[in-house]
Parts: sequence; C-alpha cells; structure tokens
Amino acid sequence: MSSFSGIWVPLVTPFHQGEIDFTALKSLCTRLLKRGVDGVVVCGTTGEAPMLTKEEQLQVLDAVLEVVPGQQVIMGLSGTHMPVIRAMQDAISERPVAGLLIPAPYYIRPSQAALVTWFTEIADHSTVPVVVYNIPYRTGVHMELDTLRQLAKHPQITAVKDCGGSIDLTLSLIADGELDVLCGEDVQIFSTLSLGGAGAIAASSHIFPEEFVALIKQFREGNIVAARKTFFGLLPMIRLMFSAPNPAAIKYALSLDGLMDNELRSPMLTAPENVETAVRDFLNQRSR
Repeated sequence: MSSFSGIWVPLVTPFHQGEIDFTALKSLCTRLLKRGVDGVVVCGTTGEAPMLTKEEQLQVLDAVLEVVPGQQVIMGLSGTHMPVIRAMQDAISERPVAGLLIPAPYYIRPSQAALVTWFTEIADHSTVPVVVYNIPYRTGVHMELDTLRQLAKHPQITAVKDCGGSIDLTLSLIADGELDVLCGEDVQIFSTLSLGGAGAIAASSHIFPEEFVALIKQFREGNIVAARKTFFGLLPMIRLMFSAPNPAAIKYALSLDGLMDNELRSPMLTAPENVETAVRDFLNQRSR
C-alpha cells in the first residue's frame, strides 16, 4: 500500500498575459523542493484546473515532471463524464506520477452508492494509488463515513484529502487506520496531526514552506509544544491566504517575491485591494 504523508503543496498555475507561465511554474516547484516539501499536487482547485483545457492540464503536468520526481507528484482529476475521465486517466498513466487526487462528481449530487461505484470504477482502471478528495462545499455531496470505509477496501484507494468538515469523520478515519488522512483545511492542520493524521495538502504552504515542513518534523519527534508554537506562528498567514477566494491571495503573495505575475483566469479575480494591503503588510513585518 502506497503511503502519502507530510506536506504536499497544491500548486498554483502561473499565468502571463493569459497563457501558462511554464518558466515560473518550474521555478516555483524547484523552490518548494529545496525547502523540503514532500510533494506537489498538480491541477487541483488551487491550480485553477477548471479554467484549464485538458491539453493544458497535461502540459502543466509535463512541466512539473521536468523538475519534480514522479514519486513526489499527485495529479488532480475531476469531472462528471466517465469517458472523459477515463481518457484523461489514460493520458496521465503515461506519465510517472505517485497518485491521482479525485473529488466526487460535482453539482449533480450522486447518492452514496453511486459514489462507491464511481470511485471504484476509476480505481479499478488506475495504475497508481487514488487519493479521494472529500470536499462537500465544492462538490455539493458529502461523502459519508461508511462510503469512505467501503472505498478504503479497494487496494488502489489509499488516502483521503479531508475537507469534510466533520471531526467525527476525521477521528473515525484516523482510528480505522485504513487510509492516510491528509488535512485539506489549512487551519485544521495542527488538530489533524495531533489526532494522528498523516499530513496535509495545504495551499498556504506555498508561503513559508520550510515552516510547514518543520511542523511535520516536530510532530514526528513528539515535540508538541514546539509544533504548537510553529502552527500558531503560521496561523495569521494561513487566514490571510484564504481571506479572498483561493488562490488570489497566494498568487499575490508569490508575486511580491517576483515568482510570478499576479494573474488569475476568469471567472477568478485577483485579490481585492484591502486583502493585498493586508498580505503585503504582514509579509513586510515578517521579513524585518
């Protein structure tokens, strides 16, 4: 069984005048690896995947794989039409990736039985491990504990990105020990790790990634006091990064370091002026 743990960064997709900035993307990946993150997630929500064509998504994946070893790359795969999912899955399988991050079909709100069938069909066809992405406030459907327990029996379904909003579900999944539980809500990283979670897929870890890596190390060493201090040091930044729809604040913060343009694709907008001011002031204060 493949194991996913530590800090995985769901990459933003840099743009320049409407086109993907592959140079900025590869530079960002190199920077994150040098700071010790365990891996990256390509074409997740933070990467504005719905605003990329399937061809662009594969181009982004190929660019990332030029600088990141395949065993440190998870690829996002979402949709509601199985033939399209299958075709994209086949294309991804030609690349060396560690796994696939797959949410429930969005908007249509399938039944729990339908979710089991959907994920099972994808997992049956997968050549790499599957990370189930439970994020009901985006998909419109909550994956129940029994559903996730059924999916955990599949040999290719090995982890869950937990944005379910239920502490009872999180506790139960960790206690079961059948899936690697990766926190998907950045403000809950400390509590998830304290309960025994495996790590996090954390968009805010674009900023100060070495501190997120230190947080994981402190937990592994059993130094909870130091971990608490590290987390509360990060918490104001985490809150700022989600004070505008993701990834607007993150892209603005990265643009301040000259890592990319402050540009998003429609229908996303750049962060409002008050958020940009707050982010700029915070980062200036931290650098003193």
